[in-house]
Amino acid sequence: MSAAIVPTVTARDVNEYRKQVERISRFATRIHIDVADGIFTPVKLLAVDQVWWPGGVRADLHVMYQKPFAHYKTYLSLAPQMVVVHAEAEGQFVPFAELMHHHGIEVGVALKAETPVELIRPALGWIDHVLIFSGNLGHFGGQADLALLDKARLLKRLKPQLEIGWDGGINNSNARNLVMGGIEVLNVGGYIHHAGDPRMAYASLARAII
Repeated sequence: MSAAIVPTVTARDVNEYRKQVERISRFATRIHIDVADGIFTPVKLLAVDQVWWPGGVRADLHVMYQKPFAHYKTYLSLAPQMVVVHAEAEGQFVPFAELMHHHGIEVGVALKAETPVELIRPALGWIDHVLIFSGNLGHFGGQADLALLDKARLLKRLKPQLEIGWDGGINNSNARNLVMGGIEVLNVGGYIHHAGDPRMAYASLARAII
């Protein structure tokens, strides 16, 4: 059983963003950065052209925008490891995915709890990662609805090499169940950031999935 613990950054302003990045970059080698436009989401987070991350850290950029593809030049300039857009967003996905791949950037698609796998099935050939979203858009926390693991199992049948992530409600009580259910990337926000010792919280998750 193998999975990555990936702390998330979900900040509304530059000061909070810096605090969160500095907090987790002391121990994390891969981070998940949320940006949100306040249209697709109920809250607006730091804009995509304001994000940054330390050298030597893998960054996955989770774009919660109604029109995410309009910002492709910014993604290219930032050069994250991966850009994750939502299946429910507007625009043409395949040309975007082809452009990102041409520049060596992986492409992920997030599915909200109510969104079926069938919506993205025709595009699976261009998708490197699917993020199963069980949280609250633009916020830490949420509930980990383990019934959504059915999506992970279906996705693996359709494309075995697909990387499967999870966002929402992860803690040291459910992390192992998520991994056993097929989740390979655990994107964790509140459990780490709200802990008295974020490093120890991160370590407790790593122990839970051994």
